[in-house]
Amino acid sequence: MSPTSPTDPCCRLEADPEGQVLHLRGDWTLARLVELQAGLATLNIDPLQPPRLDGSGLRMLDSAGANHLISHLDRLGIPFPHLRLAGFSAQGLALLRLVAGRRGVAIPASRRRGRRGLNQVVGWHALAIARGTRAGLAFIGQTGQAIGHLLRHPGLMRWREFFVQLEMVGLRAIPIVMLMSYLIGVVFAYLLGIQMQKFSANHLVVDGVGIGIAREMAPLITAVLMAGRSGAAFTAHLGAMKVSQEIDAIVTLGLSPFQVLVLPRLFAIVLMLPLLTFVADVAGIIGAAHVAAWNLGIPAVNFYDRLQDVLPLNTVLFGLSKTPVFAAAIALIACHSGFTVRRDARSVGLHTTSTVVRSIVAVILINAVFAVAYPEIGP
Repeated sequence: MSPTSPTDPCCRLEADPEGQVLHLRGDWTLARLVELQAGLATLNIDPLQPPRLDGSGLRMLDSAGANHLISHLDRLGIPFPHLRLAGFSAQGLALLRLVAGRRGVAIPASRRRGRRGLNQVVGWHALAIARGTRAGLAFIGQTGQAIGHLLRHPGLMRWREFFVQLEMVGLRAIPIVMLMSYLIGVVFAYLLGIQMQKFSANHLVVDGVGIGIAREMAPLITAVLMAGRSGAAFTAHLGAMKVSQEIDAIVTLGLSPFQVLVLPRLFAIVLMLPLLTFVADVAGIIGAAHVAAWNLGIPAVNFYDRLQDVLPLNTVLFGLSKTPVFAAAIALIACHSGFTVRRDARSVGLHTTSTVVRSIVAVILINAVFAVAYPEIGP
C-alpha cells in the first residue's frame, strides 16, 4: 500500500512488515476539524488490518479531535480496542480512553484481543464474589466493633435517630403488614378449605392455617415486606448521603458513621420486626377465621377454641425467634450497599435494587436453614 502525500498536514498511512501504520501529526483540535476530516477521508485504510496508531508526531490533541478519529475508525468497522497505540503521551492515552468510554466503548487498561473465554469469565465472577464476600465480612466486623464500643460507652447511642427509625420501620409499616397478612390468611384458608371439604374435614383448616401462618407465612411475608420497604429506604438514604458527601462530613467531624447511621437502623429493625410479625400473626388468623365462618361453616368461637388446642405457644415463639435474624441480615445488607454507592445517582438506583434482591434471597435462605435445623412442629 502506497503512503499518502507527504504534504498531508494531519495524518499519513504507511505499510510496514507488521501491517498498516497511521501516523498522526500536528494539532488534532476543534479548530482544525474540517482539515482532519478531509485528511482522514483521503486514506485508504483496510478494515481487515486494523492499523497501528502512531502519535509521536502529535503536538496537541483535544476531545473533538479524539472523537473524530474514533468515529471515523468506527464507521470503517475498526473498533478502538483492536487498535495498537504507540507514541502517545500519558495525557493523550487518557483522553482517548475517556472519549471512547463516553461513546460506550469499553477500553481496557491493556489491549485484549478477542473475547474472553469461559475460564476467564468464571474467574472474573469468582474474583468479584470473593471481593464482595470479603467486603461484607469486613463490614460485619466493623459493625460488631461499633456495638462493642457502644456497650462500653452507652452515652454514644443516637437516641433521636433510633426513635425516628422506629417510627419509619415499625409504626408506618403496620397498615401494610396487617393488610398483606389478612389477605394471606384469607387465601390460605380458602384454598386449604377447598381441599378439606372433599374429605369432610373442615375443622383441620384451623390446624393448617394456625401452624402455617405462625411458623412460616407471617415471619417470611413480613421480612420480605421489610426487605422491600425498609431495606431499600436504608440503601437509598445512605447512598444519597454518600453522593452528597454527608458521610465524609461525619468522618471529618470525628464521628463514626457506624455509630451515627448503622446502629440506629440495625437496632430499630431488629426490635420492630418481631412486633410486626406478631401483628401479622393476628391479622392472618383473623382473615382465616372470617373465611372459615363465611365458607366453611366454622363459627368464629369454635375457630378460636380449636386454635388454642392445636397451636402450641412454642410454634408461635419459634416463628418470632427467626425474625431478629431476618432483620439483622436486611439491615447489614442495606447499610453495606448504601456505603458502597459510587458518587452518582445511577449507582444509588442500582444498589437499591440489589439490596432488595439480596435481602429477599438472604431471608429465604435463613428461613430454610431454620426449617431444616428445627423440623419438629409441636410443644
